[in-house]
Amino acid sequence: MRVIVTASSRGIGFNVARELLKRNARVVISSRNSEHLKMAEKELAEFGEVQTVKANLYDQRELENLVKTSWELLDGIDALIWNAGNVRCEPCFLHEATYMDWLEAAALHSVAPGYLTTLLVQTWLEKKMKGTLVYLNSVSVKEPMPPLVLADVTRAGLIQLAKSVSRTYGKYGIRAYSVLLGSFDTPGARENLRKLAEERGEPFEETWEREVLSRTPLHRTGRWEELGSLVAFLLSEEAEYMLGSTVVIDGAMTRAVDI
Repeated sequence: MRVIVTASSRGIGFNVARELLKRNARVVISSRNSEHLKMAEKELAEFGEVQTVKANLYDQRELENLVKTSWELLDGIDALIWNAGNVRCEPCFLHEATYMDWLEAAALHSVAPGYLTTLLVQTWLEKKMKGTLVYLNSVSVKEPMPPLVLADVTRAGLIQLAKSVSRTYGKYGIRAYSVLLGSFDTPGARENLRKLAEERGEPFEETWEREVLSRTPLHRTGRWEELGSLVAFLLSEEAEYMLGSTVVIDGAMTRAVDI
């Protein structure tokens, strides 16, 4: 399995890349930070074949180069795992967001994954290849978190994108999934919670306990092996009939129910 994982020099993307490498995938990781990318490559190399492509997800030419170079490095691409970090203003509330903040959020959470999907689907169709897209998303698109309103609104469309891709191109062996994540212990999550704790004037540990750990009956964050196993399953042929699905992995954190 030849896989691109975006925004993968640290956090969720990095750990998903590691879990896929442990399961014998060949992986391209990407980041706009060259130093972080080098450090991630060094750490991941012990788990399997990992390549790197510097990519700013806000830049059209760099998105195109990510697909082109990844294809050359791995002699083809079988799957994309879409992951993205935070827009710069977050955590911020609706009344604090500027026009440019909204543009940044739309570019990162809607335009970039949509355009990468277009590029890959075009190539897979041209070469008569199967392909799989997994959009890592958040359960907060179902049960919003007010300080993440920009992300919640703009990445909610990934659910529709996965369904649309699957319904239109499933007959060609191209399928997509949206994975709604609960809390995982990442540098980005801790940075967001530290900002929130500072704004509230309370200790970080108190904010982490209330906003993360106490939200699930398991009283913990997700484990990377759990997420890795889920993603690996979705990439496998055993998940074919689930194409277009929205999958939740949140430790029963959210109370919303779909019927």
